[in-house]
Amino acid sequence: MIELNIPGRETLIIKHLILDLNGTIALDGEIIEGVRQRLKMLSRQLDIVITTADTTGRAVQIIEDMVEKKTDNERPFSVKLYRIEKEKEDIQKLELVKKLGMIQTISIGNGSNDALMLKESAIGICIIGKEGSAVEAVMSADLLTFDIKDSLDLLMIPQRMVATLRK
Repeated sequence: MIELNIPGRETLIIKHLILDLNGTIALDGEIIEGVRQRLKMLSRQLDIVITTADTTGRAVQIIEDMVEKKTDNERPFSVKLYRIEKEKEDIQKLELVKKLGMIQTISIGNGSNDALMLKESAIGICIIGKEGSAVEAVMSADLLTFDIKDSLDLLMIPQRMVATLRK
């Protein structure tokens, strides 16, 4: 759980993090360097759900490789994979946010199919990374970053997010 006391807004108790897979935490079917370590740390505080329509057909393998990869004395960590069908992806992602609890969820994505998820989450973060970002996603987000690592760092050091979102 992460507690966010943002001046001009109600206090948020965040329990869930939803991440889009392709274009957000993975590029060309590979997890972006530095993401795994950050997700491992965040998994101690948040329930992490990775959502995808599995464009590359490698989602299960990507997630398994990420959570099972470990160094000496390191414990694996847990994330959940939420697969969506290739039609009405935006609605399916929104339904996931509603199911987890909109006021307890932060979502991170970059595509048109992420826009509703970003808009309806307590906080939506849009990544404008190497894959680019849909204007609809940008307009639906509370925050924009240029790198997934920066987005995850906002959750690990929430004062940064509070400074940006205060009214």
